[in-house]
Amino acid sequence: MTWITDRRAFLKTAGVGFAAAMANPKFAWSAVGDTLRIRMGSDFQVLDPWGIIGALDEVIPRCTTVSLIRMGDIRDGNEWEPYGAEKIEWLDGKRLAFTLRDGLTWTGGYGPVTAEDVKYSFERIAGSDSAWAYQFEKFKEVEVIDDRNGIIHLTEAFAPFLVIALPYYGGHIVCKKAVEAVGGKYTTEIPAQCGPYLFDSWEQQQKVTLTVNPDWTGEKPAFSTVEIYIVGDDQAAQLAYEADAFDFTKLTPSAVRQLKGAMPDGATLIEAESTRYVWMTINQNAEPLKDIRVRQAIQYAFDADAVLLGAYDGLVGRSAGVVQPGTAFARDKNIIDQRDVEKAKALLSEAGAEGLTLNLVALTDSTSQTIAQIVQASLGEAGITVEIQPTEDAAYWALGDKTAGDDYLSLELVLQNFAGGIDPTENLVWFRPDQIGVYNWAFFDNAEYEELYQKSLVELDPDKRRQMFNRMEDLMEESGDFVFICFEPLIAIHDSDLKPVILADGHPDPVQFTKV
Repeated sequence: MTWITDRRAFLKTAGVGFAAAMANPKFAWSAVGDTLRIRMGSDFQVLDPWGIIGALDEVIPRCTTVSLIRMGDIRDGNEWEPYGAEKIEWLDGKRLAFTLRDGLTWTGGYGPVTAEDVKYSFERIAGSDSAWAYQFEKFKEVEVIDDRNGIIHLTEAFAPFLVIALPYYGGHIVCKKAVEAVGGKYTTEIPAQCGPYLFDSWEQQQKVTLTVNPDWTGEKPAFSTVEIYIVGDDQAAQLAYEADAFDFTKLTPSAVRQLKGAMPDGATLIEAESTRYVWMTINQNAEPLKDIRVRQAIQYAFDADAVLLGAYDGLVGRSAGVVQPGTAFARDKNIIDQRDVEKAKALLSEAGAEGLTLNLVALTDSTSQTIAQIVQASLGEAGITVEIQPTEDAAYWALGDKTAGDDYLSLELVLQNFAGGIDPTENLVWFRPDQIGVYNWAFFDNAEYEELYQKSLVELDPDKRRQMFNRMEDLMEESGDFVFICFEPLIAIHDSDLKPVILADGHPDPVQFTKV
């Protein structure tokens, strides 16, 4: 696509309808001023912390509820601070005491937020089949002292508990009385809210509007209204931003070169490292992939250089696992770190799998589809025919879910990417055996991996933890179930008079956005 120099001016002159049609046929434009307008790539599905999937599911509770602590911007080192708690401190390695802030109040007449709500929020997730139960692996119980004070008890000393369990996802506090009144769980309607913002309206697949909570007694957010526009296509989102539809949006890495050549007036580009890791799952349970030689052939045929250049414009290097490169815990390199098409062909021949055809599931965003097409071409050179199955967000996440049917049993190849955490265990947890049919779509099941995971939770020596993590990644690669691709760069654009805050999962925290 060829752009004129002042694209934003052009789009305004040409009329916002042009960009609106690109972004969403029913796109509605908002007034600027006291309204923060951000773009997310997909709609939400579940707002109950018990069942949150991620992305907008998580961003909304950041605004409408509180957690005991909250994290700061990923670019500033992921520093944490007390939030729903006015004070939180370790009494010893297994006891964490907290005092809730005075004045936190539930909507719907449910009264103040209490330590009993904290107890209920955590204990309903711990030990359950919630995806976030891992956050509370070493959690025992919450001892309620009085309405505002409690002590979190752990089964073993586990220092990362504070940043793994408390800031987001399962750490969001819910109202015990309100949740019990709706049957113990909820999906898209929050029974009681207590955050800086309240959920105001929802136009499915289009827009979510949040308005400031008049009963919020904490620091007032910088904006009275937050409008979250749902635009799945990155190029359409870029076009809409340049037509002044949003104040903030993430972009595809391929946009960087173009934007640096002609930045829109009054805009700032963010380029940063992220914790979002990308890989290709090779499901060993699928009939054509049961032979490890076939899976290894795919690993050898994969063209990492082509993917990194074609999908990420060379902005990132190859990852050697799911622990972020450049950190103290990262593995040095992949076991299979060089492409070898002839080796791939030989393995297929040994397995009697010549002429193999496989299905590759990928999300519909431009980056995922680019990767899929490169995978298709590179595996084709080894004699493997790849049929790409573009899949929309909601349907995609149901494919590997054992509660949604039997599709998870026969998935073959899947491009996946997860928002990473601060501690490596948050990235490695999804490949444990209890995640099969949840988020472990490879059917990877390794006793040594599980043993190392459990040891890593309580080991304090960083060097010993690194050795554990690296061995776990070795086991993943040796299984033939995974092709590690990269950690995606964080690319976003925002109005220069805005200071955004982006958390470790790569998603924004609208509550902490400020005006410059």
